[in-house]
Amino acid sequence: MIFLDSRFRGNDKNRSVTFYEFIKFCHEESFIMRSDILKKDIETLPHRALLMSTGLKEEDFDQDKPFVGVANSYNNIIPGHIHLNELTGEIKRGIRDAGGVPFEWGVPGVCDGIAMFVEMRLSLPSRDHIADNIEIMVLSHSLDGWIGVTACDKITPGMLMAAGRLNLPAMILTGGPMKANVVGGDKHHPIEGFGLVGQVKGGRMTAEEAESRLPSMTCGAGSCVGLYTANTMSVVTEVLGMSVTKCATTLAVDPLKKKEAYESGKRIVDLIREDVRPRSIMTTNAFENAIRVDMAMGGSTNAVLHIPAIAKEAGIEIGLDQFDKISHETPNLCSIIPAGTYEMADIDRAGGISAVLNRLKDKIKDSPTVNGGSITQIAARGDVLDDDIIRPLENPFHAEGGIAVLKGNIANSAIIKQTAVSEEMQVHSGRARVFYTEKDLLAAIEAKEIEEGDVVVLPFQGPAGAPGMPEMLTPTDALKGAGYRRVALITDGRFSGATTGPCIGHVEMEAYNGGPIGAIEDGDIIEIDIPKRSLNVRLSDAEINERLKRVRFPERDLTPLLEYYREKFRGRDCYGGSYESISD
Repeated sequence: MIFLDSRFRGNDKNRSVTFYEFIKFCHEESFIMRSDILKKDIETLPHRALLMSTGLKEEDFDQDKPFVGVANSYNNIIPGHIHLNELTGEIKRGIRDAGGVPFEWGVPGVCDGIAMFVEMRLSLPSRDHIADNIEIMVLSHSLDGWIGVTACDKITPGMLMAAGRLNLPAMILTGGPMKANVVGGDKHHPIEGFGLVGQVKGGRMTAEEAESRLPSMTCGAGSCVGLYTANTMSVVTEVLGMSVTKCATTLAVDPLKKKEAYESGKRIVDLIREDVRPRSIMTTNAFENAIRVDMAMGGSTNAVLHIPAIAKEAGIEIGLDQFDKISHETPNLCSIIPAGTYEMADIDRAGGISAVLNRLKDKIKDSPTVNGGSITQIAARGDVLDDDIIRPLENPFHAEGGIAVLKGNIANSAIIKQTAVSEEMQVHSGRARVFYTEKDLLAAIEAKEIEEGDVVVLPFQGPAGAPGMPEMLTPTDALKGAGYRRVALITDGRFSGATTGPCIGHVEMEAYNGGPIGAIEDGDIIEIDIPKRSLNVRLSDAEINERLKRVRFPERDLTPLLEYYREKFRGRDCYGGSYESISD
């Protein structure tokens, strides 16, 4: 309970109200900010003493100075986050110059590339943990609004989820992409190392030769160079209207990034004073726009996990059928690593996300942004500076967008990045090879037990089964690196944004929850037809059901967090809904 002064109590000096009654009052009464309760009431005298012990001055408690949270996900483990302290310093300077008072705290971040293959099960749970972290810090300290400083895979969607959940003034600064290391005219970067593992396992390269490539793959600060998950979610953030224009593509090492940080710091103070809240920005139109731009650019399949989760926190339902519908309608205009040769720096040079929006301007729906203008205004002003990097609608790289949703007797739904699949593998049938761990699959590749035409199946990798739904980049790139051209992979886990080829993930329902993928055995014939959106195994329903009675779950060591996550998704799909609600 929080005791308030006479403006809240009326004639009853002993009356108390709940925290959420206070929040409602603050929303209805424009003359007060949430932080005002800390600034003047006698009951919060010790609160002010504590804040002044951190360095605040008496003038920081002026009624017109909003308290602004800065959720800084800096660490020196993730390349995309090593420079975020510098950007956070500029944000705080901007907040101060605009008349606000900044309060910074640390937000955790997992480097998916480093966690990959070793312990990848905690990455997706960290997204929800980040949203909880921000809820705890913002509400516990009566902050008037906040800004998230982020770059990589699960941190950005976690922050956007918090924005929708709290619906207090908020915006995001993404740290910017990494620049590829160019050696002899060829682009090199850390993620290519996963393919080298495959070449070693496939006997096409020695371990010593692979190690000798290490210096050329070392780049520096920024989220990995291609349209992997980190940069996909930066693009989504900008199109949703939650970051300043050009933020998604401005390189981490570009001096402009610090200017964006400073301007974002100033802008969050304006948003607080204007009472502009995330749910007024992240509208249904905004989510549809974000999906459309993602389809046009060919972003990571992880966007299909994150966008519905963010929308749900904002009170909006996004179904998988919306992704497939928009993908059918939207040509693929960009060919970005890993599906193509261009890097994010090239997209920036060609005009950035506003240029992509300009290509799609007749399909973009009106929605506000943190900039003050609308997304359609930004699209109208966009200027494409290179017609091959961002192609016109009449000359796309592919007729349809990046992602397809497949259905059949294996899956109520499954996801594939169709623009990263060769023409010869758009329709394929092959014998199943079932593995329960990535290590077993890598051993089979090394022993040359996989044959061209096979369909590798990795069940029990979902949010409940693994648990935590780890990414499968190591096996997918190992298959590619080993030289296989006609091997598909199916899993109820997920894939990195770096994955290419006929790799089908997010199979629902997952094996742990009784899904048919758990019934597949070695030698079964799997049929994949991407244009027809179908995924089937040549088994009758009766055969599948009989086999499911005999399925034994693999035993796995679980931490308390993973045990919690398994229970959270027991009987639910990977999007957090019932199996009847996977699609619209």
